[in-house]
Amino acid sequence: MSQVISFHPAKDFKARSRSALDDPGQRKNFRGAMDFLQAKRSSQFPDQEELQSLRELGAQIRRYSLAHLPRLLEQLETKLIANGIQVHWAQNGDEANAIALAIAQRVQARRVIKGKSMVSEEVEFNHAMQAAGIEALESDMGEYIVQLANEKPSHIIMPAIHKTKQQIAELFTQKIPGVDYTEDVDALIQIGRRELRRKFADADIGLSGVNFAVAETGSLCLIENEGNGRMCTTVPRVHIAMTGIEKVVEKLEHVPPLLSLLTRSATGQSITTYVNLISGPRRAGEIDGPQEVHLILLDNGRTQAYADEQLRATLQCIRCGACMNHCPVYARIGGHAYGTTYPGPIGAIISPHMLGLESTYPLAFASTLCGACAEVCPVKIPIPDLLVRLRNEAQARPGSADATLRGSGAARTALVSAVWRLWALVYSRLGLYRVTSWFMSRGRALSPTEQGAWTRSRTPLIPAPKRLRDLLQERKP
Repeated sequence: MSQVISFHPAKDFKARSRSALDDPGQRKNFRGAMDFLQAKRSSQFPDQEELQSLRELGAQIRRYSLAHLPRLLEQLETKLIANGIQVHWAQNGDEANAIALAIAQRVQARRVIKGKSMVSEEVEFNHAMQAAGIEALESDMGEYIVQLANEKPSHIIMPAIHKTKQQIAELFTQKIPGVDYTEDVDALIQIGRRELRRKFADADIGLSGVNFAVAETGSLCLIENEGNGRMCTTVPRVHIAMTGIEKVVEKLEHVPPLLSLLTRSATGQSITTYVNLISGPRRAGEIDGPQEVHLILLDNGRTQAYADEQLRATLQCIRCGACMNHCPVYARIGGHAYGTTYPGPIGAIISPHMLGLESTYPLAFASTLCGACAEVCPVKIPIPDLLVRLRNEAQARPGSADATLRGSGAARTALVSAVWRLWALVYSRLGLYRVTSWFMSRGRALSPTEQGAWTRSRTPLIPAPKRLRDLLQERKP
């Protein structure tokens, strides 16, 4: 079940967006889902003073963790090793998959059962395992649905949010032998559970993500609602956890505030059904748990964001999806239009570091800069400010002080550069400005009716018949 998707947003992002906008059914589904999630989150934060206090605490914890990231990663590694967990470092997705594949081949694994993990989506883990002849099966219900459909998740928390119950019913009927068509949601969930239940015992490796890694105790914190995460990390004889290097926090006491923010912001729950703390493999005398636990710490562009004082705020993200749920753009085009693992506002600011600005810069422009994402972010990431920064980077002149990222200047064209140079020339010389504005006002009838992207949804820009200078002169006594 390959889940390969080509990352070419610079090439066809606009086309995918227009296609999504032309699908009224999808737009209706997403609008309804976003309204529901917004209401759920709002119900969890009735006290605005408590919300703002908790957000500030969460932001401070994340800023502190990032400020001390190198030290905390070293401390985490030391504690994990002392606890019996094997630590691996991966610079990119290929290295992460190679590490996981080496572990799988050493234990002669034929099947990997997976809990929810966006990092594994980020590195195309399933495809890498399949290419080596190893089955990688999703056990999260939403991930299982999109895997059956050979698709990518369209939301970081609810992967199959773009699917209707009718589409899921048809999918199960086509893909799962012996299943009759039903639109009963409870029945569909039970079908998926029955199909997956027997896979856990047959799996050689369980793979999971990590919500937070605690340096103080060497613990991996994993939250979920379905119990599949706990099964993945305890039933197979080997557990591989995969996470980004930014997920570390210093102390165990830092986790509860972040969990409270994460669960309430993501799904409108006061707490998720399962909160797992993993601090090592099975000990002598214990009757369950894996024989081996591995943690793969992934960079994949995160150090680029970390190295920049402003862009470092990107790494504060706790993957709640609230910014997506409140984004007017995401609500209309959905996640697949973005063409990246992480869609929506968070995807627009983190994907350029992972994939390069040259292939992701249109995402920074897919925003109204309304600020809704920043208002609901539980850890106060200034997303609009970062979007503006990335827009400037995309237009930066190569070699200039503004071009600091991989792929900077990708949106810069000779025509646009010439237009701005001409604009600067006109506006820096008073006489030239007066002559130009006179000709524009008198020649307004020659204004083109087609003005690129502007006139796709707006009326053409036509100069006024008289300049402000002319109007003021007419008012003189």
